[in-house]
Amino acid sequence: MRNPRISTLGNRLGLALAGTVLTGAALGGIAPVTASASPAGQVTAAQRVSQQEAGPLTYGLDVSNYQPAYDWSTSSAQFGIIKATEGTTFRDRSFARHWRELDKKGIVRGAYHFGHPGNDPIAEAEHFLSVVDAQPARRGDLLVLDLEATDDRSVEQVNAWAKAWLAHVKARTGVTPMFYSGLNFAETYGAGLEQYPLWVAAYGREKGAVTPPAGWKAWTIHQYSDSPIDQNVSALSPDQLRALGRRSA
Repeated sequence: MRNPRISTLGNRLGLALAGTVLTGAALGGIAPVTASASPAGQVTAAQRVSQQEAGPLTYGLDVSNYQPAYDWSTSSAQFGIIKATEGTTFRDRSFARHWRELDKKGIVRGAYHFGHPGNDPIAEAEHFLSVVDAQPARRGDLLVLDLEATDDRSVEQVNAWAKAWLAHVKARTGVTPMFYSGLNFAETYGAGLEQYPLWVAAYGREKGAVTPPAGWKAWTIHQYSDSPIDQNVSALSPDQLRALGRRSA
């Protein structure tokens, strides 16, 4: 979810986004791709075979106001995740339209917030929830924190900020939010976040060919390309993705 307004993170800090620890119940019995000794987040051939045996990858997209007119009706995506908010005031002007279109299509949908550790994490979390909760909810809706910026804060401060935002959203909604970031960023700032499903950006890699960073044992979504739009695959089926979202409308 490249933010054109923060180009220094550009290069997405070597952007690569992946990973998550999920219990056997959450995975519905599917064996996740687990981490092993392989360089630079790459996956061994044996791991790819293991992943393929677990089932086919689920294809999905994420969009924001930079794709305001994206036609979901003709899309082959099985899940879609949309930017809702950023910071403490920004509201994505196309969020409501995308939300309605995904409801019509009936695929798994989610909303994400682009975080700024220079702000109060609770204020940002409340801003996100106010925008998302203003739209009709559906069972299985996913909630996501997109963290790519440091705002010149230390590793410890960014990590604490992420923990506070994620814990607050979980306490308020009962949903364990997903954590999105690049491989390098998650490795540096993601200590102790492994309870949150990981959506990892890693471009130029074969779909699903990433190992999780930091303490994560498996990834949930791999964002493998941003051309011509952000493209993703999940190791989970649509129903398993829904199990990570809202319990009821």
